[in-house]
Amino acid sequence: MLRFGILGASRFALKRMLPAMRLVPEVEVVAIASRDPGKAAETARAHGIPRAHGSYEALLADPGVDAIYNPLPNHLHVPWSERAAAAGKHVLCEKPIATTAADARRLVAARDRAGVVICEAAMVRMQPRWLAARELLRAGRIGQLRAFQGTFGYSLASRTDVRYEASMGGGVLYDTGFYPVTMSRFCFEAEPVAVLARAALSGPDGVDVLSSAVLEFPRGQATLTCGMELSPMQRALLLGTTGHLDLPVAWTPAADRPSELTLETSPALERPTADRRVFEAVDQYALLVTAFARAAANAGPAPVPLEDSVKNVAVLEALIRSTKSGRWETVD
Repeated sequence: MLRFGILGASRFALKRMLPAMRLVPEVEVVAIASRDPGKAAETARAHGIPRAHGSYEALLADPGVDAIYNPLPNHLHVPWSERAAAAGKHVLCEKPIATTAADARRLVAARDRAGVVICEAAMVRMQPRWLAARELLRAGRIGQLRAFQGTFGYSLASRTDVRYEASMGGGVLYDTGFYPVTMSRFCFEAEPVAVLARAALSGPDGVDVLSSAVLEFPRGQATLTCGMELSPMQRALLLGTTGHLDLPVAWTPAADRPSELTLETSPALERPTADRRVFEAVDQYALLVTAFARAAANAGPAPVPLEDSVKNVAVLEALIRSTKSGRWETVD
């Protein structure tokens, strides 16, 4: 049994990850921490969590905790994941695992020093529909993949949300831009060599609230548009030389409803021959937690390799540079 402590009482942790963890027999949530002791105690009571800690340090010192879930704001992902690893705890950290590749590499070093599992919560990589899509690509069902198009729009109601705070690693590229970046790399099974991005900002010193980008891969291109002041929308299109794949609600499909993809291989636009494939309802967060718990029990490897997360952060970092420079940027 892997005993989890939750670092911070974020809404996402309580509404999304905590219920997913409770679907996993190998996992038990035993503690939660907040910098406000009263909030920690109230949250623990409300959600049936046995122990409450009034500081993050106290949670890391709890001998009854084996692993930490870190859903803190982006700028706190690396320092508190490092501290958790140093305390001998496995770490499941929200995405993006860092805002710079240099910081992400700090976690590789922390993992190796402590001998723990550190994993980015890129749950979309566990989704059976995406695994099936990659197998269709590998089987050549749409010929050679040449273009990947990803969109993710949503409306963020509160201007006090941390995603509006540049100092906290806010902005939509680090938030939902993450998904088409990681999944285009997943599908091309390669790294982009250069990127170009444009962004609309929340203010002169603000964050990107609308971003579009092109990622140049060795054998194709990925394009993305993401925004946090848009009507809700998410989709992925994978365009090949002899067909295409269409994935509606591509990144966060409902856990209680089937998902689908459409394989289209007709040579004539006017005569479609859509092959619609339906996948049973799954909680992709629970799939991630299950894989993480098994990795922790067997000393790794993480279900999303930390080295892959470093590469993904390098792409996001290059995209941010491009929004500022207005030029193509290479991916370090």
